[in-house]
Amino acid sequence: MGEALLGGLVAAAWAPATHLAAVEKLEPRRKELADRIPGLVVAAEVSEVDGPDGAVIAVKPQDVESACRAAGESGVRRVLSIAAGVPLSRLEAWVGDGVPVVRAMPNTPALVGAGASAIAPGTAAGDHEMAWADEILGAVGVVVRVPERLLDAVTGLSGSGPAYVFLVAEALIEAGVLAGLPRDVSVTLASQTLLGSARLLVESGDTPEALRAAVTSPGGTTAAGLRALEDRAVRSAFLEAVAAATERSRELGAG
Repeated sequence: MGEALLGGLVAAAWAPATHLAAVEKLEPRRKELADRIPGLVVAAEVSEVDGPDGAVIAVKPQDVESACRAAGESGVRRVLSIAAGVPLSRLEAWVGDGVPVVRAMPNTPALVGAGASAIAPGTAAGDHEMAWADEILGAVGVVVRVPERLLDAVTGLSGSGPAYVFLVAEALIEAGVLAGLPRDVSVTLASQTLLGSARLLVESGDTPEALRAAVTSPGGTTAAGLRALEDRAVRSAFLEAVAAATERSRELGAG
């Protein structure tokens, strides 16, 4: 995800690669990043980066504390964390008093520039820091602003959401094969159907209900398929999936 953000910022001309730095402990990964993003400063430690203005914490949860403390000791002026499940109270304590911190929940489609992210301000983060975080995550998708208490719900919906969509894709592909389609044809049709439907939802400006109604003729094939889905409580299953993921996010944040 960190590499996706770097690539998005360079592609969007937010800053030249020479003005950006990545801190990576693993030497093979450092070489890989330097090769993929020419001009990028790649260091093994935060202390090797001269005068960092802002830091993005994009590490595993178990490494967040050490990354935050290193960023704070470097004199960084602001911090954006995309580490899952780590609340602002801990991030602020680790970075140090007075350093503005913004917490974010992105999702994996950011890897292809189509992410959905939510950001929440810490106690010292104002409009300037929120705009900074918005610009960074906006380079790889859309960004919304929410209070921190809603980030668990964001995690349950958009953070975990790609997995729900991939499960739907798997099911559609298997259904096509069961109906007699060659697997490669079923993969192509199911994947493009999901992509096209998402674009139609975003670009048409119509509601999901209106778009569903437009493709559902009375007594037709789509109506029969939708009845089967409703009979098996598919809508309820999605409601429960988001609720379960939201609750698990709360548990992780508290633990």
